[in-house]
Formats: sequence, structure tokens, C-alpha cells
Amino acid sequence: MATPRSTPLSLLLLLVSLLPLLTTASDDLVSDLLTLQSQSPSGVIHLTDPLISRLLTSYPPPRPFSLLLFFDAQQLHDKSELRLKPLKSEFSLLASSFIQNNPNPNKPHLFFCDLEFRESQQSFALFAVNSLPHIRLVPSTALDLKADSIQMEAGDFSRLAESMAEFVESKTQLTVGPIHRPPVVSKKQVIVMVAGLLVLMPFVIKRVVAGGTLLHDPNLWLAGAVFIYFFSVSGAMHNIIRHMPMFMVDRDDPSKLVFFYQGSGMQLGAEGFAVGFLYTVVGLLLAYVTHVLVRVRDVKVQRVVMVFALVVSFWAVKKVVFLDNWKTGYGIHMYWPSSWQ
Repeated sequence: MATPRSTPLSLLLLLVSLLPLLTTASDDLVSDLLTLQSQSPSGVIHLTDPLISRLLTSYPPPRPFSLLLFFDAQQLHDKSELRLKPLKSEFSLLASSFIQNNPNPNKPHLFFCDLEFRESQQSFALFAVNSLPHIRLVPSTALDLKADSIQMEAGDFSRLAESMAEFVESKTQLTVGPIHRPPVVSKKQVIVMVAGLLVLMPFVIKRVVAGGTLLHDPNLWLAGAVFIYFFSVSGAMHNIIRHMPMFMVDRDDPSKLVFFYQGSGMQLGAEGFAVGFLYTVVGLLLAYVTHVLVRVRDVKVQRVVMVFALVVSFWAVKKVVFLDNWKTGYGIHMYWPSSWQ
């Protein structure tokens, strides 16, 4: 008895009959992810090995969604040089901002997820993750999860949520939108501060009029001016906003500490303080020469101090130029007057 052969028409009918099942399965996955996303305060979905298998391994591309994965390890949160805890907080901020700015996202959907090492060791091995921090984008078309996914480099999260958003927009062609950071001071705290200020105002005014406060001490203003100058030129505000560490462990040699990071993508706290100290030295010498040295009557003393101030200032500026060239690769060239050449 002859066996009927498969015809292109029969294959087409088979595919057409399976299409509703595939569509239903993809819709179920997206629905489940949206449900998990809504249950998370920040919108970050916590994944485990079974969920990774269901979402990626068992479902062939193209998928109706892409995933941005944050690989985490709770036991390493106490290592400040890795910055896992602040980076995870910035990742959550990125997720919540994306969801808030895109209430009706375009397909394929983008979901933000995290994996914990102790719970998802198979997934860590699947993506060949052997160091942290590690953030990876899995496109909807990824077949080989390791080769077809895109790792976020260190420079892509140097500016935290903002630079992460730039990475997402460049790799997915989606718009993240502005990052919505929580206010530093809440409305209740503002109300309490204003009420306390109103209560203390009469007493403060009375002391100011009497001239018996620290605000009338010129030494306090001098120290405050120096502090504000150092705070401004040392990048201290950058360190506070970006939660930058003072130093980090050398990845090639964990026994060594890195205080100066070569590259314009990131700046450690020690770098800013070192350059700020050099700037402050030059500023104090300039202030001393213009406000104190001019009152010295001995010309020889003036000349010696002036030469010392010039030598130290030249050395400090030369160090700043050297560090800038070493870090960024940009050179600063001196131009002498044409009559000197």
C-alpha cells in the first residue's frame, strides 16, 4: 500500500493550524511577565533557573520580548569596590522610569530582570558570567544566549541609570525617557524644616543683631570659603550623586588597590580629591601672595616667597595636566610667544 507524500499544501495547512497555538503561547508568556512586573515595586522581575528555561531556552526566537538581565550575588554586596548594591538600585530606577515613561510599550516588549547567583547558578553558567557587576541584554532574536546577547561594558553604567538608559536606547531602538529620581527631601521633611525655621527665626535675628554669633567670625568665613572651593574642584558632588567609591580592587591583581582609573568613562573619589588638593594649593598660594605677601615690607622675603609660590604652582598645574593626559588621552600644548622662538 503506498504512503501518501507530504505536499507543500499540507505543510502550509499544518503551519496555519499551529499558528494560533504559537500566538497563544507567546501571549501567555508576555502576560505572565507583565503580571510579575506589576507585582514588583520597581518593575524588576526576579528570575530563577526554571523561569529562564521557560522564557529563553524552551522558547525559540523570535520572541515577543527582550530581557535586560542584572546578575547579582547577595554575598558580594559588602564589597564596596564592586558597587553591586548601588548599581542594582540604579537598575531598579531605570526599570521604574522606563515603565513610567512607556505605559503602552511597542513590541517587542522590554522587561528588566535580575538573577541571584545562589538561586540561578545554571543561568550564570548559561551566559558564562564569571565576574560582577554584569548586565546583559537578550534581544528577541537571540538564538545562542551567550553569543547573541549583548553585555553592558563598564563605561555603559559609569553614569549609572542615565548611561544604562543610553545603552538600552542604542541597542534596542526604544526610548527610555527621563530618569525619575526620588527627591532628596520629602514634602513632610520640608514642612518640618520650615516650621522649625519659623520657630527659631526670632532668636536667630536677635543674636545676629547683637553680633554674638559665629557668623561674625572672619576665620569661619575663611575656612568655609576654602572648603567650598575644595568641594567644588574635587568632584565631591559627583561622588555623592554617583555613589563613586574612593578606590577599587585591581581585577588583574586583587591584592592591589586602584586609586586612579585610566579612561574617561569613570572617575574614582581619590582622583577628584587628589586633583582638588592640587587646585586648592594653587588657590591658597595665590590668595596668600595677593592679600598677605603684599603687606610684607622686606623685599627679599617677598621675592623668596614669590619664587616658592610660582615653583609650587607650576608643579601642581603640571601634575594636573599630566593626570588629565594620562586619563583621557587628550594633550595640552604650550604656546610660547613668537618673539621667544
